[in-house]
Amino acid sequence: MIFSDGRLQLLEAVAELGSLRQAARGLGMSYRAAWGLLKVTERALGAPLLAVTIGGRAGGGARLTPEARALVRRFRRVKARVNRAADGAFARAFRRSR
Repeated sequence: MIFSDGRLQLLEAVAELGSLRQAARGLGMSYRAAWGLLKVTERALGAPLLAVTIGGRAGGGARLTPEARALVRRFRRVKARVNRAADGAFARAFRRSR
């Protein structure tokens, strides 16, 4: 899977917290697992998702690349369309007959 709700949540958490480690912790996953998910996605897409600053005295951090921000926007749009289509299909399938 190239992208999913879980990867979306991870990127959103990184954007909010400015740290992959904190994002992973907040989602109940290891840093290694989070890093691995993003690396698999980056390889599949052919673009980096995070711009990482190495720690040190001032501390490191991570922010989303423009490609990652665009991916998040596109995924949200597609997901919204899928949800609307599913809502309509369920409404038609379970409509009460009168």
